[in-house]
Amino acid sequence: MLKVVSFKICPFVQRVTALLEAKQIPYEIEYIRLKEKPEWFLEVSPHGQVPLVITDSGQALFESEALIEYIEEVYPTLNSDRSAEEKAIDRAWSYLASKLYLVQCSAQRSPDKNTLEQRSESLNKAFAKIEKALENQSFFNSSTIGLVDIAWLPLLHRANIIYRCSGYDFLDGYPKMKQWQQNLLATSIAEQSVAEDFDSRFCDFYLSNETYLGQTCSANKSSSNSACVSQSCC
Repeated sequence: MLKVVSFKICPFVQRVTALLEAKQIPYEIEYIRLKEKPEWFLEVSPHGQVPLVITDSGQALFESEALIEYIEEVYPTLNSDRSAEEKAIDRAWSYLASKLYLVQCSAQRSPDKNTLEQRSESLNKAFAKIEKALENQSFFNSSTIGLVDIAWLPLLHRANIIYRCSGYDFLDGYPKMKQWQQNLLATSIAEQSVAEDFDSRFCDFYLSNETYLGQTCSANKSSSNSACVSQSCC
């Protein structure tokens, strides 16, 4: 059985576990603390980063893009009927998503409104592009989940938590993305691909009093805003 080594709120890890969940591939997971990385992990992870996947043969694989390719090669592919051109386009949109993970993380940690707006500029540019590319189908230009959906899931999942807890909507003005987000969340892959305490750990870090979004959440909670007080993460 595959073993995934993870940090609980890492979006790169969620992309890998979401693909495993979508393909219904059994795996076990071990969580580590990035500030206290175990020696065995440092010995097999060249960059000391997650995700790390240990195969049945004991081989340690690293880098999320390589892990996605490995899982696609070894196990039945998603959307196997895609043409070579369509697969290339899918890889490009997936790559764009992965480049936005740390951008979104930085925006979520913004200490004030101006910083949040500045850090969100790159997100908005990318969101505007994929909004135009989305067709009127349940998932990314398909009736079934594919690699693009898996790549964008961490971004859409986190945007949903932020909206529910603080009222701030990263997807404001992108109706197709919002519908795409709801379709993906309805599959339950988002919840299945993260730790049971993901929401609380995510909110502890991104919705603390040190962040603008956390301060907004606290203010909304004090004023009995239903978008916030109903959520345990606040």
